[in-house]
Amino acid sequence: MVNPPLDRHALTDRKPLLSASFTLADLNRVRHEVEAVSRRCGLDPDEIENWVIAVNELMINVVRHGGGRGDLRLLLDRRLTCEVTDQGCGFNTARYVPPTERPPLSDTGGMGLWVVGQTADYLLVDSGPAGTTIHIAARTRGTLG
Repeated sequence: MVNPPLDRHALTDRKPLLSASFTLADLNRVRHEVEAVSRRCGLDPDEIENWVIAVNELMINVVRHGGGRGDLRLLLDRRLTCEVTDQGCGFNTARYVPPTERPPLSDTGGMGLWVVGQTADYLLVDSGPAGTTIHIAARTRGTLG
């Protein structure tokens, strides 16, 4: 997994392909919407499966650790990207990013960002007391669009 420089302002300025707020009750619906958008963007079935797993892990983390409610945006600019935000209390990113070794399974989780790191092309995390924003990109074999 590579962590390239990311122009966060450029991502914020683009019109999203999908914009959705979610809670636990919305996860299934949003997952299906992410899959449909990914298919329209040209991801192949294996890429879609990995992408939806990565996005789902981010949403589950928001529900479990980020206050229970979040916002998701999918954007396309040479690659399909996802931005997930929450208003939780934040976390120490150094413990989880970059997710190099598989963490031990625990009652409180701990594997979500590792799974994302295995299935997404990059993972960028900005976390603090006002919440967390995570950016990922789909891992693809070619160009999209």
